[in-house]
Amino acid sequence: MTACHCRMCQKHHGASFAVFGSVPKTQLSIDEGKGLLASYNSSNAIYRQFCQKCGSSLFWFGSEEYSDWISIALSSLDDTYTVERIKHIHKASKVCWLAKLGRDL
Repeated sequence: MTACHCRMCQKHHGASFAVFGSVPKTQLSIDEGKGLLASYNSSNAIYRQFCQKCGSSLFWFGSEEYSDWISIALSSLDDTYTVERIKHIHKASKVCWLAKLGRDL
C-alpha cells in the first residue's frame, strides 16, 4: 500500500493524498462497467482512469519501472481489508495543513 502525496494524486482525488494498492495487470479483472472507464495522460507516461458514470478515481499505470503493474485507488473498493503498513511517497509536496488534522504523516 502506498500513500502518494504528489500534486497529480492530490488533484486527481481532490484530497491531501491518495492511497493505492498495486497488482500485476494480469491479476486485475474488471467484470462489469469496463466501457465506463475513461483515461487521460496525467504526466509523462502515466495514465489515470476514472468512472465516467460516478467520477470515482480508480487506477493509474504506465510507470517505466513497473510497466506490468496497475495501481488501484483503495478508497474505490467496496470490500473491507486490513492494511499492515502504508508507505508514504512524495512527501515534499505534502499539504501544509495535514498535520492540523491530528496526525503527522
